[in-house]
Amino acid sequence: MATQPLPTLKTARRPRFFMRWYYWLLLAVAAAYGLAFAMHWDDRGVLWVLERFESPAERQESIWLPDYRAVIDAKPMPGMEKDEASDLAYNPETKTLFSVMGKNPFLVELTLQGDVLRKMPLVGWSNPEGVTVMGNGLLAIVDEREHVLTIVKVDADTRELNIANFSKYDLGPSKDQNKAFESVVWDARNQQMLLGEERPPALFTWKSADGLTLTGDKQKLANDDLDIRNLSALAIDPRTRHTLVLSADSHLLLELDEKGEQVSFMTLLGGFNGLKKTIPRSEGVTMDDAGTLYMVSEPNLFYRFEKQH
Repeated sequence: MATQPLPTLKTARRPRFFMRWYYWLLLAVAAAYGLAFAMHWDDRGVLWVLERFESPAERQESIWLPDYRAVIDAKPMPGMEKDEASDLAYNPETKTLFSVMGKNPFLVELTLQGDVLRKMPLVGWSNPEGVTVMGNGLLAIVDEREHVLTIVKVDADTRELNIANFSKYDLGPSKDQNKAFESVVWDARNQQMLLGEERPPALFTWKSADGLTLTGDKQKLANDDLDIRNLSALAIDPRTRHTLVLSADSHLLLELDEKGEQVSFMTLLGGFNGLKKTIPRSEGVTMDDAGTLYMVSEPNLFYRFEKQH
C-alpha cells in the first residue's frame, strides 16, 4: 500500500495561521463596531448619506449645520460650577439669552458672548429643564420632574420668580417618568408650543389661541426622522423656520425642515466644527435672527457657533 506523504511544514502551518488571522480580523471588526456604537457613528452614518442628496439650492435655503464653526468654545459661566445648565433661548427684544439651571432652580440672563447679566431664583420649581421666549416679556418654563409647563412674565426689574404667581399646564404622564418632557420652543408663526420628550424621543404640539394661553391638549407628531438616543433641547430658526433638535447622548444636532424631514446635522465631538473637545453634555440650543447658533452644556459651559461662508 502506498503511503501518504507527510505534509510539509508550510502546508501544516497554513490552517493554524489562517485561523489565527481570521480571529484577529473578527476581533478588529468587533472593536471597530464597539467604537462606532460608543461614539454613535451608527446615528451619523445614515444622516451623512442623506446629506449627500441635498442639492446646492436646498443647502442654500436651509441652516446647513456642516458649515458652522465654534467661535466660543466651552466658555465657563462663572458662579455656576455646581449648577446644571439645562436649556437656552434667544430673546429678540433684548438681544440676550435666557437659560434655566436644573440642579439649583434659577433663570439666568446672558449676553450673546456668554457673560452673566443676572440670576433669578425660580421659587417653587423642582427641576426646570426647558425654556423658550414667547415675546412681550413672556417665557415658558418646563419642569421635567413635576411634568408642568409654566408661562411667566419677565421684565428688566425681575429679580425672582414664584411659580404660584403664574399659569401652569399639566403635561401629563410619560412612558419613562424620569425621562419626560424637558424641551420646549415657541412656534410664533403657527402660534403653538413644540414640546420634546427626552426618551424615547418624541415631538408634540400644543396650540395657543392668543399667544398667551394654551388651549385643548397637546398632539403627538410623527418622528420618523428622530434617529437619536435622547432629545435634550429644541430651537426654531427664525429665518428658515427649520427646527433644531439636540441630543446629548448622541452628541448630535439635527436640522429638520417644516415637514419634519432631516436636512443636515452637526456632530458635537472634539475635532469637528471647530470644537477642541467633545461637548460634555449638551442640554440647550438656540439661534438668533442673524443665524448665529448658541449652546450650553452641563455643568456651566457656553458655546457660540457661526456659519463660515
